[in-house]
Amino acid sequence: METTDPSTTTTKPASPAQTTCHLDRPEGRVAYEVSGNGPLVVLVPGMGDLRSAYRFLAPALQDAGYRVAATDLRGHGDSDTSFASYGDVETAGDIIALIEELGGPAVVVGNSMGAGAAVYAAAERPALINGLVLVGPFVRNGKTGAMGRALLRVAMAPVWAATTWKSYLPKLYKGRLPVDFEEYRSNVVNSLRRPGYAKAFSRTTRTDHTAAENKLSSVDAPSLVVMGELDPDFKDPHAEAEWISDVLRSAVVMVAEAGHYPQSQQPEITTDAVLGFMREMIHSV
Repeated sequence: METTDPSTTTTKPASPAQTTCHLDRPEGRVAYEVSGNGPLVVLVPGMGDLRSAYRFLAPALQDAGYRVAATDLRGHGDSDTSFASYGDVETAGDIIALIEELGGPAVVVGNSMGAGAAVYAAAERPALINGLVLVGPFVRNGKTGAMGRALLRVAMAPVWAATTWKSYLPKLYKGRLPVDFEEYRSNVVNSLRRPGYAKAFSRTTRTDHTAAENKLSSVDAPSLVVMGELDPDFKDPHAEAEWISDVLRSAVVMVAEAGHYPQSQQPEITTDAVLGFMREMIHSV
């Protein structure tokens, strides 16, 4: 396992104008944007987040010679809220459809719940996914009791989901905050306050990761686990990263001074790890 030291500066994200595209799915549209040329990389955020969660990583990948597609989850960002269901399996279907639309195969970078969906997609359609980067990955359920689940459901009820999420986000960013944290948090919260989006988010928080866990041993694609050393979503982030690594036979990078979002808390470290993984993949072919 590799442990990295915190960097001394955090680069501001590039903000080029991007055109929002939409992928047609049976019950609605999933939003995404594409930039660059070269091998395809698909970036998948976690629940309650936006595709701009990758605002630091995406430009770096593009500059390194990759075609980068950053997607919103269904019911999030610029995607529709008309879907009947949300979760790992549903998001995996959206990932597969997007790669087919853009012409794969692709490396998929998934954060949090997006990692669980990426695992499921890689097991279901191995020919479409030639690599996985799992960032702060939820690929199995935590050890939360019935009372904890009930409290979460109440806290994330649509009527106050945006307010709850605004209050909770700083805890998930334990360690170094991105330089634009307040602006980004405002964008996330304002997105949730639009009609229908808090309800979609609330339903997404009920995601069961059992399906993703059951697919782990079926994944053959090379993988990298990137975990914040301070990630508050795991009792022991090191142990969780090692467990995933053992199952997937993946490399692990532990990121100092980062919580659940190392791609924006320590973008230089995360970008170096991802690009190094991509280079190793190319050399191993």
